[in-house]
Amino acid sequence: MTIQITDAPEAHRYEARTDGKSEIAGFAEYIRTSELIAFVHTEVGPVYEGKGIGSALVRASLDEARESGLSVLAVCPFYLAWISRHPEYADLLYQNRSRVSD
Repeated sequence: MTIQITDAPEAHRYEARTDGKSEIAGFAEYIRTSELIAFVHTEVGPVYEGKGIGSALVRASLDEARESGLSVLAVCPFYLAWISRHPEYADLLYQNRSRVSD
């Protein structure tokens, strides 16, 4: 199975399709600024679960974030768990640099 990942900026998400089909197998929703991309929700269709769709979405979107010089805020638990298993992407994670405290 071939997985194609495309950015759909008008929908604020990355979309996954398989084997050239038009049906969306999964997606990763995001909020993007000029310096940061926050991944807020990832969903894979039930028929596609366990076939690497989610991992392909995360890897492709993080690779694009790196190429664009964006920090990543992993709000979505799937993204956070995936990055914890792939420490080569940990450097992309947004680091709060504020010194303000209560």
